[in-house]
Amino acid sequence: MNTKGHCCPKYVILQAVYFKLRFTLSYRDVEEIMKIRGVIVDHATIQRWVYKFMPFIEAEMKNRKARVGKSWRMDETYIKVKGIWCYLYRAVDKSGNTVDFLLTRKRQRMSAQSFLIKAIINNYRPRVINIDKSGSNTAAIKVYNRRSFSKIKIRVLSHL
Repeated sequence: MNTKGHCCPKYVILQAVYFKLRFTLSYRDVEEIMKIRGVIVDHATIQRWVYKFMPFIEAEMKNRKARVGKSWRMDETYIKVKGIWCYLYRAVDKSGNTVDFLLTRKRQRMSAQSFLIKAIINNYRPRVINIDKSGSNTAAIKVYNRRSFSKIKIRVLSHL
């Protein structure tokens, strides 16, 4: 990450970007926090820093993420978020570590399929996926296997 030519040192830029991303603050709130810390910087500058340096921070966080196991448990459930009913697709590994999750308004094969692809891209392809009797998850795994010429084993469990 090259911060050469910027008005502030690298640690100040990273601190401002961290505040914005971690605590869902507005740019003006981050500007105020930085002012309290003795750093005078405009909220527009902080916005440019976030857009410029967010990919570097995201890549670093991805590198630090713990690896998940090769056996996943994938399911979906219906939950209420801010008064709206949504489907939560999630996958956890054998140790209980969260592999990935996706929140959607509708329960469709395409939602399950996009979730599976997202989880595999963000981690890696599992050896086996344990699922309940969900038709959308079964279809998503079969389509993925067919399109990517992989052999992810599907284990249907009745007690999930």
